[in-house]
Amino acid sequence: MVTMKQIAERTGVSVSTVSLVLNHRDEGRVKADIARKVRATAQELGYQPNALARSLRTNKIPIIGFVSEEVATTPYAGGIIQGAQDAARELGYLLITVSGDDAATVEQEVLALKRYGIDAFIYSAMSNRVVTIPQCLADYPLVLADATDRDNRFPAIEPDEFRIGYDATTRLIEAGCANIAYVGCTTPGPIIAQRGRLEGYRAALDDHGREFNEALVCNVDGNEEALRAVEHLFAEQHPDGFFCFNDSRAWYVYECAARQGLIVGKDISVVGVDNHRVIAETFAPQLTTIALPHYEMGYWAADKLISIVEHRDIAPMPNPLMLAPIPPLDGEEPVKMHCVLIEKESVRPQ
Repeated sequence: MVTMKQIAERTGVSVSTVSLVLNHRDEGRVKADIARKVRATAQELGYQPNALARSLRTNKIPIIGFVSEEVATTPYAGGIIQGAQDAARELGYLLITVSGDDAATVEQEVLALKRYGIDAFIYSAMSNRVVTIPQCLADYPLVLADATDRDNRFPAIEPDEFRIGYDATTRLIEAGCANIAYVGCTTPGPIIAQRGRLEGYRAALDDHGREFNEALVCNVDGNEEALRAVEHLFAEQHPDGFFCFNDSRAWYVYECAARQGLIVGKDISVVGVDNHRVIAETFAPQLTTIALPHYEMGYWAADKLISIVEHRDIAPMPNPLMLAPIPPLDGEEPVKMHCVLIEKESVRPQ
């Protein structure tokens, strides 16, 4: 673990000066250029504040509350919690997570957190959606992850759904696919992901001189009815490329291809979304997919929240778990997080 003494030796100042800077008590006491040098050295060396030491000085352990709508029980969205926890730990905070599936339960959990002295929160949804912030959170420092506030009052980060559709479709075009279908999602009410990914699909076609064909859009829910709809798409439109709303829907494409004697990755190409390891790595051939940045969104949200609480700039620290770079904390909100395409075997070679 990097110590203040090591930072002091590297920068040529006293340990007490380093302590003043890293505990945000340097204003008027340490020259600005020296403070910048100390902070830059601390970041370069990977210094992490000692939460226990801070708690002994202040008689309070700094804690963030993570309030979720079903995130804790969603296997591939749980990375949001991991990212928030890692960022909080690096900055000397603890993270306590609670989950609820209705407003009353969320309020009960939040009240419990407040009894622990928690007064800053991250709020997250199971999937990217517009949410109404519970009144019990409205008067506290709050950041949203994988969700946006209906009233746009709070900082938020979400996947760049348009870029997902654009990048997936562009990859299929670059692979030489001439007739690209979109296997989308149909559920009651508007879905941010569905709208954004479809718009990205259309824009990529347009930018590459392709005409949009409504008949190549197949929105499905699940089970036998969805399989029949994708079979009809194969029979009527003969696509050679498929952009799927998520990895689960790619299964219908794989199944229909097998029934018709077509080889995925050779006769047709498929791109999914989620990088759901159980699906993407179980399919044969393995599914090329776009990874949703759950870990990165949680990490950004914690850094953003702590920067608000401590009234200071924070530079996110990259680590091996990140597939995409963390956006700046002061970006236009809601911040759109880039999602990385993971190349596997379901897109035929160029």
